[in-house]
Amino acid sequence: MVLWVALLMSHCCLALHAAALERIEKCGTSCSQGLQCKTKPDNWFSPPCQNPAEGLNRSSVFRNVSLSTVMRCEGRQKCSLHLRIKTAFKLTESIQGLSICVGTSGMMASCRTINFRKESRHRLSGLQVEVENDCSDISPGQRVQVTVKTVPSYCGVTWTGSYGAPECSSEDLLTHVPECITGRLSYVLNPQRKELSVSVSDMLEDQDYHLRLCHKDFICVGTGAYTLIKKGQHVKSANLPFSRPLPCLCIEGWSAVMDASRVQVCPFTHRLEELWSGVLFDPVEETLSWEPACPVTAVVALCQKKEDGVCVDLPHASQNVSREKITFTKVDPHPHLCMKFTAGHQSWTRCPFADTRFQAWKVIATRQQGQEDVKMLSQITATFSVELCVRSEGSTVCQITDTHTMHVEKHREVGLNMAGEQCNSCLQVKRLDVKFAATVIYCVEHCNQTWPFRPVISRQASWDFTWVILPAAVCLSGIIIFTLALHVLLTVYQRRKRKINGGCVSEKRTDPTSDCVVTVSQSQPALHGVFLIPDSPQCGNTEKTNLISH
Repeated sequence: MVLWVALLMSHCCLALHAAALERIEKCGTSCSQGLQCKTKPDNWFSPPCQNPAEGLNRSSVFRNVSLSTVMRCEGRQKCSLHLRIKTAFKLTESIQGLSICVGTSGMMASCRTINFRKESRHRLSGLQVEVENDCSDISPGQRVQVTVKTVPSYCGVTWTGSYGAPECSSEDLLTHVPECITGRLSYVLNPQRKELSVSVSDMLEDQDYHLRLCHKDFICVGTGAYTLIKKGQHVKSANLPFSRPLPCLCIEGWSAVMDASRVQVCPFTHRLEELWSGVLFDPVEETLSWEPACPVTAVVALCQKKEDGVCVDLPHASQNVSREKITFTKVDPHPHLCMKFTAGHQSWTRCPFADTRFQAWKVIATRQQGQEDVKMLSQITATFSVELCVRSEGSTVCQITDTHTMHVEKHREVGLNMAGEQCNSCLQVKRLDVKFAATVIYCVEHCNQTWPFRPVISRQASWDFTWVILPAAVCLSGIIIFTLALHVLLTVYQRRKRKINGGCVSEKRTDPTSDCVVTVSQSQPALHGVFLIPDSPQCGNTEKTNLISH
């Protein structure tokens, strides 16, 4: 056991040592022992190449060229990177030196020439020698092109290669190279207050430090939670509030210098369930939509929730999503209709119509006098499919025996007569005038003799009658009151007139045997086309009632 621990520790130490770059005190050029060399800047425009001597080519001259990175430091956080170019080649009297150029794409290369003294060339001619130079500055993560040529330049005797400098992710660079020093972030979550307490360590010395919350996408977009930690501040920490623990919510920090590298820590990476909210429904357009708050690779599908809690996908109702908003058009807002979100091997279901706010229709079953009374209440004008089916024993498949299509007007009630249906009979009701709809299933609980299945539009909903009858009753009551008041006024007027005239007076008599003429008001009751007229005592007529037939 002790041996295994020792081996593990030694392996870790070797890995850490391998990760650290070689340090140099100063840059320069070194040549093989006995080969005297001198370095000077090269001309920007080198002369044209010459034809090489016999036997002089690239493979015979450049046996091995290696590229690596070294670090030169002037302080703990003031280190720079240099490209080390080491080449082994066969020296001949026709080779007076080497030209090394280092450049990046689209930029002019930086070149230097290494010349060999004539005496050492003669002494080491025909032998393999080594030349090393580490004075080419490079930046973290930079990719450079390297060209090594002979001096004078011989056509075809050239070595070229490319090299990528270490990234800032290297621990050695994160600690010592200013361009890579981002600081280290640690946090404590306070879920009750929806707050992150963030602490910063190993930040760039003598510099202020920016700290904020942001939503990570192509770039990290700030949420508004931001603070600046001053370089002289003893406790380098801050509290940053957040609204939702989204998986793309990150803490971002960087030093207050130009083009500073940034560090990001995302505390809620695995909180994918936070993304499945914000489902919107437009009842006018019957459109269901959802937009991810964070970039996510997922599949969104419409499904129907069964009694056992399983949500079965509707056909042709799934969409792939990453960043864009998704929309399902012509959706029936039924409580059984849900959205299923699948990311990787996990799935989540959200039912936006579960609170029945937008429910347009429903099937209600009641039992009256031992019979099943099934009705469909619709608050919209729509077309429905009603299917009668029978389940065989031990099977969940319902065999359709009868199908009806019904167009139902707004605020109508449809009676679905299932009285006497046979055992294992069920009704399947589905809306047809939309693209995505749930199927409501109702099965008979009590068995009787089989009767024909006939859906019937029975009557308007009760609340619709209220709005029709109530105004009619008010109008009728007003007419009755007005008629009674008019009758009272006429009666009072006639009595006053009789008192003034002292009897029944007629300006024009058509029959001399008659004492008066009595006017019949339409307010008197009529029976089968006959008006009943009471006798007047002032007229002296002894007959109690005259019947005037029409």
